[in-house]
Amino acid sequence: MALWTAQDAAAATGGQAVGDWQANGLSIDTRSLQKGDLFIALKDQRDGHDFVAQALAKGAAAALVTHRPEGVAEDAPLLIVPDVLQALEALARAARARTSAKIIGVTGSVGKTSTKDMLGAMLSGQGKTHIAAASFNNHWGVPLTLARMPQDADFAVIEIGMNHPGEIAPLARLARPHVAIITIVAPAHLEAFASVAEIAHEKAAIFDGLEPGGTAILRGDLETSAILLDAARAKAAKVLTFGEESGDYTLSDLRIGPEASCARLRAPQGERLFKVGSPGRHFAVNALAVLATGDVLGLDPTIAAHDLGRWQPPAGRGTRERIMVDPIEDRFFDLIDDAFNANPASMAASLAVLAAAEPTHGVGSVGKGRRVAILGDMLELGPQETALHQAIAALPALRYIDVIHCVGPRMKALYASLPQSKRGDWVETATELVPKARRLFDAGDILLVKGSKGIKVSLVVDALRKLGQSQPPRMNEAE
Repeated sequence: MALWTAQDAAAATGGQAVGDWQANGLSIDTRSLQKGDLFIALKDQRDGHDFVAQALAKGAAAALVTHRPEGVAEDAPLLIVPDVLQALEALARAARARTSAKIIGVTGSVGKTSTKDMLGAMLSGQGKTHIAAASFNNHWGVPLTLARMPQDADFAVIEIGMNHPGEIAPLARLARPHVAIITIVAPAHLEAFASVAEIAHEKAAIFDGLEPGGTAILRGDLETSAILLDAARAKAAKVLTFGEESGDYTLSDLRIGPEASCARLRAPQGERLFKVGSPGRHFAVNALAVLATGDVLGLDPTIAAHDLGRWQPPAGRGTRERIMVDPIEDRFFDLIDDAFNANPASMAASLAVLAAAEPTHGVGSVGKGRRVAILGDMLELGPQETALHQAIAALPALRYIDVIHCVGPRMKALYASLPQSKRGDWVETATELVPKARRLFDAGDILLVKGSKGIKVSLVVDALRKLGQSQPPRMNEAE
């Protein structure tokens, strides 16, 4: 079954279809376009109309445009509309209206994408599940995800993000979730918000889109939980809370290994064991919301817990690997790649993972394996950015970390606050640290690389990987 026919897309958007075409997918980028996609000529950093001819040459079924671009044949398959983004939103509304899928919306300052992916792993074992392949959570990402939703989907997971006030509510109303999850509220995007309380109000706007009879799932152990609860109770038919020690769903007996986190879930239905395929307390806590969603949807809890265990984070989101530098002499180091995103809450969570990890002793030149952090700037924190970077020095996890390298002008505040014994290098840019990659580690060390995407500490990750061959870490630790 085609995702969109020319007739259906024209009816949904009020546009003019040129040709009788059928599209099996949607694309906004000619580099990833698949044959049979409807190419969406959005205007962002570049005008998508400049790439319509290329998209059609690559096999696009048609292009969604405001006009026929120069160099495109008069009989080329098109859908002509007054505004491309508004037409994409119209496709999203039509896709949402024609499906009987259960929709789950996810937002939060930290953990949106990993929670979305955990939900996808759990749900896909019990029905046809639609989920965005990447963090498509903004004003074009949410409608694109919805417009890509197959009509016969059983479940769909929609990630909803924001950078400024007023962004979440319209996206939530577009998605109309049956279940809405808030992972956590923490200092992030403080350039646009005066306080964490304001962020909580914005995150709580996801409940504005809840379907009648819908369920709100939120952290019950935050300073801002009262704000979230008030909003949830006003919009949701059912409210569930989760947290480390308090809530309807709580953790007990958490054990963290190099490749997974295993724990016991305490819930109204009783206790059960579960695991997630990455070390980290924060992953285990967000898994509570995932399993709560399974209960709300009436899924088999044993199958749900089993399928959740198949989830692993994507590259840059906390994946751990072993870099074998010299296989003959068994010289290696372990690398935790968390270079995609950073704010104070996620930084604390990642450093806690590093602190709990056990390096390998007796294989390096100094004998004792070390925990090493390479930390890049946390961006979009507004006037409090200096204090928030300095505050990292007071985190309990730092007691267990041997060396900290800092990248970026904001991280200079942390570097100055560190004890001399823990100071590694400070550099203005990640590029300056790349040539030093070989001396950032000794055999047996565990290295965490963490920072906002814009500071590009991923370049350091790439340089470290090039020093050897990557393989999964061995099971040599537990908490």
